[in-house]
Amino acid sequence: MKTAYFDCIAGASGDMILGALVDAGLPAGDLEAELAKLHLKDFHLHVGPVMKNCFSATKVDVHVHDDAPERHLADLRKVVEDSDLSEAVKTRAVRIFTRICEAEAAIHNSSVDEVHLHEVGGVDAIVDVCGALAGLEALGIGRVVASPLPVGRGFITGAHGNIPLPAPAALALMKGCPIVGSPIDAELVTPTGAAVLSEVANAFGPVPAMTLESIGYGAGTRDLGIPNVLRVMLGQGSAAGGLITETLTLLETNLDDESPELTGHVSERLLEAGALDVTVLPAHMKKNRPGVVLQILARSQHAPELEEIVFRESSTLGVRRSEVQRDSLPRRIETVETRFGKIRVKVATLPDGKSKVFPEFEDCRHAARQADVAVREVYKEAEHMAAHALGLPHSH
Repeated sequence: MKTAYFDCIAGASGDMILGALVDAGLPAGDLEAELAKLHLKDFHLHVGPVMKNCFSATKVDVHVHDDAPERHLADLRKVVEDSDLSEAVKTRAVRIFTRICEAEAAIHNSSVDEVHLHEVGGVDAIVDVCGALAGLEALGIGRVVASPLPVGRGFITGAHGNIPLPAPAALALMKGCPIVGSPIDAELVTPTGAAVLSEVANAFGPVPAMTLESIGYGAGTRDLGIPNVLRVMLGQGSAAGGLITETLTLLETNLDDESPELTGHVSERLLEAGALDVTVLPAHMKKNRPGVVLQILARSQHAPELEEIVFRESSTLGVRRSEVQRDSLPRRIETVETRFGKIRVKVATLPDGKSKVFPEFEDCRHAARQADVAVREVYKEAEHMAAHALGLPHSH
């Protein structure tokens, strides 16, 4: 599996993530082509080499035009959903913007719909978030690991006056992520950097086992006492027995007084917020009541937010939390040409070295709507073309 490791030497920001990906091999022209799918006229990119404490790095600057509007969450959603980015990027981008706005709303005692982005900057946020997600997809990254996030001290001046560091919004977005204090008196992890890494990282910790292929350095704006760079290492991951073993969080609660409609709603909200899987199991509760067990599988950094949703959206008074080990097959994303257009497929590698393919359902559904055909027809076509391209036995 193609793996990316983000080494947060001096923290992380949206432009540092973009710079690191470009420096590691993402063509700047490909990044600009992906961002053009947003259909925004409010910005332009400047990409170039810089030196940071004798380190050569790539700096990506997002130049926002003076008349660019500040956007609320509904506006951000519309920009993303009306774009031509892939469905996977759209889904994750909307989830990231929702989390950013929820964090800002909680800090300012406002509603999510009323929040407009100040320090994050509406256009900056869209470009940084969508560019990072599209860049990872273009590089074929199947797994992301990040180092603990360093947090500085001091103050910065923003739209609401002097703001203590770590910035409250960034800190809220780092819930569930490992953090470490830094002696640097500066903002090291921005809200956008925190939101993106907490969303895309499958795990936090040391460098995972992989065959190293490329290294990239993304530069920050300031000059610090240390190299102000974010380093990314790209390579092919390896796992014992051909499997990837992860430690995940399992959240569970019993519900014996919830309507099926509300249970379905809670499940949808959890998946939108980043749950890996949501299961509703029938169960026989105390006092001879029929009920259900709601199970949520999540990465540790998402668990606090998901638990909050369960408390807010369901009737439960308690949630059980435990750690579980999950073995999964290494996988990569390929794109195949079909008569319905380009469809992405997951290619999973079995322990014996053989492969099996799974077309991306959202791509198939979108293509089926465009062609006015059954989704199953597009799915089978993508499966057939992928098997042919990879030399696999064709399914019948």
